[in-house]
Amino acid sequence: MKSSYHPQRMEIIVRVVFVLTLVNFGFVNGQIYDVLKFGAKGDGTTDDSKAFVEAWKAMCSSGGNNKTLLIPSDNTFLLQPLVFQGPCNSPSVQVQLEGKIVAPLNKEAWSDLKSCEWVSFNKIIGLTILGSGTINGRGSSFWEDNTPASKHPTQLHFQGCNNLEINGITSFDSPRNHISINDCRQVKITQIKLIAPGDSPNTDGIDISASTDVEIYDTMVGTGDDCVALNSGSINISITRMQCGPGHGISVGSLGKDGEESIVENVQVTNCTFNETNNGARIKTWPNGKGYARNIVFKDIILTETKNPIIIDQQYIDKGRIDVEESSAVAISNVTFVDFRGTSRQDEIIKIDCSEVTSCKDIVLDRIDITTIDGKKPIVECSNAYGNSTNAYDGCLKTQ
Repeated sequence: MKSSYHPQRMEIIVRVVFVLTLVNFGFVNGQIYDVLKFGAKGDGTTDDSKAFVEAWKAMCSSGGNNKTLLIPSDNTFLLQPLVFQGPCNSPSVQVQLEGKIVAPLNKEAWSDLKSCEWVSFNKIIGLTILGSGTINGRGSSFWEDNTPASKHPTQLHFQGCNNLEINGITSFDSPRNHISINDCRQVKITQIKLIAPGDSPNTDGIDISASTDVEIYDTMVGTGDDCVALNSGSINISITRMQCGPGHGISVGSLGKDGEESIVENVQVTNCTFNETNNGARIKTWPNGKGYARNIVFKDIILTETKNPIIIDQQYIDKGRIDVEESSAVAISNVTFVDFRGTSRQDEIIKIDCSEVTSCKDIVLDRIDITTIDGKKPIVECSNAYGNSTNAYDGCLKTQ
C-alpha cells in the first residue's frame, strides 16, 4: 500500500498553522487591539465610546512596538466626546481606521455639549492615524444654532502629539473645524479629504497653533471656511499640492486679536489650487495686535473663479466687533506671492491693506497672471506696503 505522506503538503500545513499562530499571538499579546473585541457593537446606534477607550487604554499601557488600535471595516461606530490619553508605554502607536465613525444624530443627542472637542488625542508621542475609513460629525444641527462657533466641538483635536502622522482618512461635516493641531512637533498630514458644505460656518479644514515642523501635502479640503488656518505659534509650515475649495482659502491668521502677541514664521505654500474659494492666499491681522508674521511664501498657485486671490488685511474685524483706534499692529515682512495664474470672480485681484503703524515690508509680487471672469481690467490696491512688484503691477508697492 502506497504511503499518503506528501512532504510538500505537510510543509504547506505547517506554514498555515505557523501563520495562524502568529496572528493569534498578535491578538493575545496585544499587538492588534480590535475595538470589537472590547465590546464595541459597530451597529451605528449603540454608544461605542467606552469600548474605544478601553481598547486604547489596553494598547497604550502595554510596552513594545507595533501597537495598533483597529477600527474594522464594514462597521459603523457611534461615539460621544472622548479622549485618547497619553503618554503611552510604546514608543509608537497606530490607529487603523477602516470603518466609519459617526457622531450622535443631532446636537440634542450629545452627552456633553460643553466639550470643545469630539475626538481628542492628548500627549501621545509617535502617533499614526491611517486608513481608508471615514469620520462624520453630523454638524448641521450645530451650524443652525445661534450659539457662538467657539462653543461648537472640533472634530479631531491633537494636543501635545509629537511625531504625528495622519494619512488617508476622510472627514465629513464637522460641527466646527475638522482637524486642530495644537502644541505639536513634527507633523505629517497627507492624502486626506476634509469635506463640508460651502455655506457651513466655521468648518475650517486644518487649524494649526503653537506647532512647528508641520507638513501637509497631497490633500483635498472643501469646507465652509479656511482650508488651512495658521494661528499664532505656527512655525516651519509646508503646504504642498492641496486642492482647496470651496472655502476661504489658506490663511495666516487671524493674528493679534484683543491686543494679543502673535507670531507666525517660515511658511511655504506651493503648487496648490483654489477652486471657487472666497480667498486664495490671505494674511489677516487685528488692529492693536502685537508680534509678527514673516518669511511667508505663496508660490505656483492656480486659481479658478477665486473672489480674493491675493490679500493682506491688517484691518481685520470679525463679525459683531466695532472699529478700534489703532495704536499697534502685528508686523508683516518678507512675504512673497509668485507664479499665480487663473481667474478671479471680482475685479480687485490683489489687495494689500497694511497698517500705518508698522506697514508691510519686503513684499514681493512676481509673475502674477490673473484675469477677471467678466473680462474687465484687474484692479490692484496697495497701501502702506513696501517691496517689489513686476509685470502689470509695477508701482503698486512702494520702494524703501
